[in-house]
Amino acid sequence: MLYEPADHLQLYSLLNGYQYTESFSVTDDVQDQFNKNGFIILRQLLDTEEITKLRVALEQDQGLRDHCNAADDGEGRAAKSTLWNYVADDITGIIARSEKVAGTMEKLLGGEVYHYHSKVIMKEPFTGGAHIWHQDYGYWYLNGCLFPDMGTVWVAVDRADKTNGCLKILPGSHLAGRVDHVKKGMQAGADVARVEQLMQVCPMTYVQLDPGDALFFHCNLLHRSEQNNSPNRRWAFLMCYNRRTNDPVYRHHHPNYTPLFKVPNSRIKQCSTITTMEGKGFHAGPKATMHMAKLEEQGKEQ
Repeated sequence: MLYEPADHLQLYSLLNGYQYTESFSVTDDVQDQFNKNGFIILRQLLDTEEITKLRVALEQDQGLRDHCNAADDGEGRAAKSTLWNYVADDITGIIARSEKVAGTMEKLLGGEVYHYHSKVIMKEPFTGGAHIWHQDYGYWYLNGCLFPDMGTVWVAVDRADKTNGCLKILPGSHLAGRVDHVKKGMQAGADVARVEQLMQVCPMTYVQLDPGDALFFHCNLLHRSEQNNSPNRRWAFLMCYNRRTNDPVYRHHHPNYTPLFKVPNSRIKQCSTITTMEGKGFHAGPKATMHMAKLEEQGKEQ
């Protein structure tokens, strides 16, 4: 697909997003926006009752505290997150398996998907660390996922805006393909020179979301977020998916193809298991990841 930069009116429309209702579907227009720009925004994907249920569950989740990792952001702070590989029958798993999340991602990516992993990113007031410019496929390519048939659903648990480190994206940058990544602190970041070049044609855009709003984005979309210097917490719940046909060619720290049994959206409000630590396969942290080890090895070779 040829890159066609969005003008100001198009960007305004893109950032307004689509208001989610139970009648929402991935129409040709929605698909076209995703293909051209690398993302769509669904406002109120989780309604007030659903996002409140998720927020309360995360705040009470012992697993988030026990398995939290703090990765040096290379800017003097640490980016905190907790990551797990498998869906459970708690509220996080039900949301990840719901038709409006997994089903929508299947349509956007054009085929059956499975759950690659989920995580919660926690930017606390005044201390939350940054995430440098990167593509998710910059990591996942090194995991044996040969094609960029992957995507992420980024759900705002708290209000995310310019003051507390919301996402910044380069619309259309996914069409440039995978950009080389290098190690910075305990993160993998996209080649700075290439990012600066892409900024000249892909206008840097802030993604400001209210609780329950969601950003669906392609794995090659360049994005970053700043440190949280505000008094307002910024938590986000992320669910990552891979196409079944893109099953990694070797085993690594995230799952190979594992069938994902989708559930009706109504199961979110019906879910009685708020949180569980059983069977999730919490991740050991940045130092244990294959992609960071490979980046370190590449750095030594150069």
